[in-house]
Amino acid sequence: MWKKTESSSSESVIMFVVIAAPPPPIIAVVVIIFFLGKNRGAGAGSGKSGSGLFAKLALHRMASDLGLNSEQIRMLDFVFKTDQVMDPEKSIASPSLLDRHFKRAYHVIGHTSKSDAELQYRYAVLFSTRNFLESHVSDGLTSTHQLKDDTSLILNHGKGKYDVMVLSTAGEGLAVECPKNALGSPIKLNKGDKISVLLFTKNNKGFSFETNIIGNLNVHGRSALLLAHSNRLKFLSQRRYRRRQIDIASNLYLVYLEGSGKKQHVAVDKRRLTGNIADISVGGCSIKVKVPVKVGAKMKIEFTQGDYKVTALGQVLRANRAGIVTVIYIKFLKISRKSTNIINAYVYEFTDE
Repeated sequence: MWKKTESSSSESVIMFVVIAAPPPPIIAVVVIIFFLGKNRGAGAGSGKSGSGLFAKLALHRMASDLGLNSEQIRMLDFVFKTDQVMDPEKSIASPSLLDRHFKRAYHVIGHTSKSDAELQYRYAVLFSTRNFLESHVSDGLTSTHQLKDDTSLILNHGKGKYDVMVLSTAGEGLAVECPKNALGSPIKLNKGDKISVLLFTKNNKGFSFETNIIGNLNVHGRSALLLAHSNRLKFLSQRRYRRRQIDIASNLYLVYLEGSGKKQHVAVDKRRLTGNIADISVGGCSIKVKVPVKVGAKMKIEFTQGDYKVTALGQVLRANRAGIVTVIYIKFLKISRKSTNIINAYVYEFTDE
C-alpha cells in the first residue's frame, strides 16, 4: 500500500521535470543535493537555512581547514547536531558557546555509551576536539581596531622590548603608552620607525603584527605614541591545554630506576610527600609542597577528584621557593585515558553543578 506524502507545488514541478525529461548531469546533481539537504534539515527539526547537506559540507570544510582530523570532524558534527547549532562559524569563534555545546554533548555521551571503554574513548575524542579548537581559533580578532583600552602590548624596536598599554583605538591610529627605559625615562622613537608588536588577550591567546610610528600625541593628559592600525593580526598558538585553578590535596612519591642493563626497572619510593595542587591541565600541574624537590625528579602524583582517583607520572620542570613553601611545576609523562578525561571535565567545568 502506498503511503501518501505531502509536497509543495514547486517540488512537484521539479520532480515532474526530472522524471519526464532527464536533465543534464550537472542539473540532476543539483536537484538531488537540494532534496537531500531539505530532507536532512527536516530530520533535524529545523526549516532554517544553513541546515542539511550544504551546511554539513561547509562545516566539514571549515573544520578541515582548521586542521581537525576525520575523527575530530565527526565529533564536532555530533556536538553541533546534539545542541542543534544553526551557525557553526559563530560557535567556533566563541569559546563560551563552544563550551555550552560540548558540555551538552558530554552529558549525552555519558547517558548513551554502552560500556566504560566506549565512554572513555568518546570522551577522549570529545576533549581532543575541544582542546584543538581552544588552541587554534583566534576568537575573531583580526584588526587593532578591535583592541580594548588597557590591552597589554610588547613593542619590539631594534634590540629593545617594551611593555606598554593601549590608551585608545579611536581615530587614525593606535595610541599606546610611550615606552620607558629601566629608570622610568621616556625612550625617544622616531616617526616612521617600524615596530613589531606582540599582544595577549585575557583568554591567553597571542597575536603579533607589524606597524610603524605615525606620530605623538596626548591622550587624557598622558604622553602617547601613535602607531598605524593593522588589519593583519597574526594568531599565535597559546598554551596547548586549558588550565584551571584548584586547591586540592595530593600525594607524591619519588620514582627512580633500580638495577642496571636489562634488569633495570622503575621503582616507586614508599615514602609519601604531601602537597596541594594549585592549578592543573591535562598537560601538567603546579603543586605547593613544604620540602625541597629537585628539578628533573620524576614523581607519581595521586589525588581525588569527585568520586574518582587520578594518578599520573610526572617530571618536575622547575621549582620556585617562597618562604617555607616550594611551588613545583610538573609535566605529565604518563596518564591514563580515564584520568585525562576526569581532568578535562574539571578544567572545562562540565561536571560542575
